[in-house]
Amino acid sequence: MQYIDTPAIIIDMEKVEHNLKKYQEIADQSGCNFRPHIKTHKIPRLAKMQMDFGAIGICCAKLSEAEMMAASGIKDIFIAYPIIGKEKIERFLALSRQIRMICAVDSLAGARALSEAARVHEQIAEVRLEIDTGFRRAGIPISSVLEAAREIHKLPNLNVTGIFTFKSATLGGTPTLDLEAAGREEGEMLYETAELLRSNGINIKEVSGGSTPTARSVAACKGVTELRAGTYIFQDAPKLVQKVAEESECSAAVKVTVVSTPTPYRAVIDGGVKIFAGDTKIGVPPLFLKGYGNVIGHDHLIFDHMNEEHGVLIAKDVPTGLTVGDTLYIIPNHICTSMNLCDYVYLKEKDGSYTKTRVEGRGMFY
Repeated sequence: MQYIDTPAIIIDMEKVEHNLKKYQEIADQSGCNFRPHIKTHKIPRLAKMQMDFGAIGICCAKLSEAEMMAASGIKDIFIAYPIIGKEKIERFLALSRQIRMICAVDSLAGARALSEAARVHEQIAEVRLEIDTGFRRAGIPISSVLEAAREIHKLPNLNVTGIFTFKSATLGGTPTLDLEAAGREEGEMLYETAELLRSNGINIKEVSGGSTPTARSVAACKGVTELRAGTYIFQDAPKLVQKVAEESECSAAVKVTVVSTPTPYRAVIDGGVKIFAGDTKIGVPPLFLKGYGNVIGHDHLIFDHMNEEHGVLIAKDVPTGLTVGDTLYIIPNHICTSMNLCDYVYLKEKDGSYTKTRVEGRGMFY
């Protein structure tokens, strides 16, 4: 077996293919287009696989990700993020002259700046209105969406082709494990918003929503034309609690080595916040995550805390059973962030070999 030093992310390509097929089928069976979010993996090879399985295009978080993916041959990209600032607008419009590009708009100020720049370049910028359906992040509030949409729709050199939202697993604005109800609420809000805009002369063609936990229920809703999900390609620890995935479907895990065993009930691994994400809260409802990741094959261990280079595992009722030099595999709480912390990951091919692969979108937050 090929030696891989630690810490490192290992990606099982057979499981990846399983996940790609599973979620593409969710979209296909509901008559939705599928546009996966590549911020999870940030690797062109995996984006091309998603396209090969049936995706109509990809979704990015930032313009730099889109530029990288376009350079690799992807020709239909939606940036689910507002393009703000002269330099970014110029980059977006330049890319739009090469391939199909869509961006998010949720403010009149942002829309005006994009409209004016597009007018100067004598081109049309395709945009989607972002709607806040309860996640309370970006997006036009439902209560003011018609007024905002009317003003944005009037602007020259903009083509408002759709609406979208990111709601995740929330119900009534609160995190929930009732994924069916959360997805149904999202779909209904999107449909009602699209119908409101259409009845007022704004031709909304695309209605885009969903996420990894709510994909199935959102896709089944009337009027939803496009499904978006990202984490599904790898899955991670919260998806196990949400019962969206089985452990056998978690295709990415962090390989670590035990470097210290100070007591029988505590062990230290060589992975800390420089490879494991700390942005997912532990011990809070509704997930009540017990630690910073699931240690595969060791249910008695809790990934209790970490520093830059140290991760601390504890066992409360029985000894850890670990010795210095042991290797472990941990499913992180947020695989998207962990991927962004690595220059390279290792793809376990179906023949058992490993391919060292650069995370080309790492650090592309601009």
